[in-house]
Amino acid sequence: MRQLTGEDDIADANVLREDWTSPGFNPDEDIRLVLSPMGELVGYIEVWTTAKPPVHPWIWGRVHPDFGGLGIGTSLLEWAEERACRVLPDLEPDLRFAPRIGVPRAAVESKRLFEARGFQYIRSFYEMRIEMNDAPPAPEWSRGIALKTGSHEELPAIYRAFKESFRDHFGYVEEPYEEGLARFTHFMTSEGNDPSMWFLAMDGGEIAGLSLCRPKSDSDPGMGWVNTLGVRRAWRKRGVGLALLRHSFGEFYRRGIRKAGLGVDAESLTGALRLYEKAGMSVHLTFDSYEKTIRGGREISVESLAE
Repeated sequence: MRQLTGEDDIADANVLREDWTSPGFNPDEDIRLVLSPMGELVGYIEVWTTAKPPVHPWIWGRVHPDFGGLGIGTSLLEWAEERACRVLPDLEPDLRFAPRIGVPRAAVESKRLFEARGFQYIRSFYEMRIEMNDAPPAPEWSRGIALKTGSHEELPAIYRAFKESFRDHFGYVEEPYEEGLARFTHFMTSEGNDPSMWFLAMDGGEIAGLSLCRPKSDSDPGMGWVNTLGVRRAWRKRGVGLALLRHSFGEFYRRGIRKAGLGVDAESLTGALRLYEKAGMSVHLTFDSYEKTIRGGREISVESLAE
């Protein structure tokens, strides 16, 4: 990725450790590596079928640019598709099954490979950033909303609020509560997370919205990261999301962090892109997503708000 964007995908090996130890993921079986004759790692790929039901397995891989054009990417993608298909017998026979993959927009050769393998472009996602030379505007809370920080003990309630907040997002699939909570808890309690940066907008005893932040992003240790920003349906259009975002920026700034980022669907069904632009953020990188329909059928992931 550095050759394409000038930046790293991942700047800390602990990020990989966090991913590879998550519930349901087996590094021995879900990852393939390619080594050069000299023993150098020149390519690898991961296949994620941990979401339940896994109707859209996620494929993520890279090939070192010095080893492009040798068929490594093709071989890895062929293996990944085969690996993803192992879950087909566990799915209801009428469900549509389509693995997904994504790369930075500048990865032209990768996208040619995807298309040659039958993948089709479906959507883009942005990484947005803000540079804070001065303290950001203070948040303005709507009547009845108060802010508090979360805790490990509140993770079940935070997870329920997270699920409701993201039911209207592209690609959302309803999954069994206990499995989803276990995976959510794993990531929220891993190294690099700080509960003092879990901001909850409360309406009495109810979580109206949440901003779950990390003091540094996966790709840039000097940039704060808004990992999750969501507002539950009943509290939308009351300025809760903007207030949470501005509070998060203010906390980053207070801690000496002058840059913040987050990821967003470029065609967000809930209008998140407009919110982030209003808060002063702009698009930094664009990632394009592709999918391959291996089995047609009933689509259970969210694709529009009419569903």
